[in-house]
Amino acid sequence: MRLSMTLSGYVARQVLLWLVAIFLGIASMVFLVDSVEQLRRAAGKPDVTLGVVVQLSMLQLPFLLQKTLPFIVLFASMMAFWRLSRSNELVVARAAGVSAWQFLLPAVVLGIFVGGLQATILNPLAAAMLARFEKLDAQYMKRATSSLSISPTGVWLRQGDDASHTVINARRITSDASELLNVTFFNFEQPERFVSRVDGESARLENGYWEIRDAVVSAPDRTSETFGAYRIATDLTLDRIQNSFASPETMSFWDLPGFIDTLTAAGFSGHRHSLYWHTLLAMPLLMAAMVLFAAVFTLRIGTRSSATRTIGAGVICSFFLYFATDIVYAMGLSGSVPAILSAWSPAAIATLLALAMVFHLEDG
Repeated sequence: MRLSMTLSGYVARQVLLWLVAIFLGIASMVFLVDSVEQLRRAAGKPDVTLGVVVQLSMLQLPFLLQKTLPFIVLFASMMAFWRLSRSNELVVARAAGVSAWQFLLPAVVLGIFVGGLQATILNPLAAAMLARFEKLDAQYMKRATSSLSISPTGVWLRQGDDASHTVINARRITSDASELLNVTFFNFEQPERFVSRVDGESARLENGYWEIRDAVVSAPDRTSETFGAYRIATDLTLDRIQNSFASPETMSFWDLPGFIDTLTAAGFSGHRHSLYWHTLLAMPLLMAAMVLFAAVFTLRIGTRSSATRTIGAGVICSFFLYFATDIVYAMGLSGSVPAILSAWSPAAIATLLALAMVFHLEDG
């Protein structure tokens, strides 16, 4: 198959122009809808100004656009192919002996490039902005902050109130988050005045307190004391601890592998983050499938065909693919399907199905 650089560049340029136009249109619509939602949430909160609402919407916008990008690629490809068909340019190309694969290849390559761009550049930007969004959202809307973080030095927890708080560090934690191993409690009084330190072999979360085994209590100007069992009151629960992880959406594509290793070393399961990372890896393949599906809907469109039929078919396809992907992703989150299979199967199946349909239209 001999490719014409002139034809390939022209087709790629048409798809790119529609991609930019639809991307800007959907971005404006998503920003408007999200701003209205943030205004609704801000009702009754006098300290949440219009500037804060706009900032929240702007910070969340890249994350929301990430979720719609496969459909943006689908509709951009559909509109580009429909325009080429409507103006008889595809008809002339086919009459000149140009295979459908020849003018599809540049669009597919562009889709793969957009998928790679999303994973490597847009995702880190969206993750950083979403992390900032969650902090502002916790400050102004939810009035709550995360109590847990994971680092190479172990697990870090925070508990307390306005009068005093405790910072907890543990080298490892059990899978159900009910027991900390090689643990240290740092007790403070406001404002940040160190009170005491408690080191223990383990600390088990009971109803309203931590039960620390083989505890050593140290304090300024006091002799260290040793206790076989020592209790520290807490307002933490298992649900609060397990729900305090940084969500994978707030982690950069480049940081996720290291964070998964840190989670595993700390005794937690990195399944949710691994699933999200593989979903990002599969994004270029999914984008290629979107371009091929667009070709399926538009290859046989003639000059009398309306855009309504094409767009309607694309909408049905996009919703079906969205719900199918969401179901498989949920199965992966539940652990009933391996993370790699759950992340890659929707993109792989969609690509194979689209290829089969294009083969049928071209050669069948």
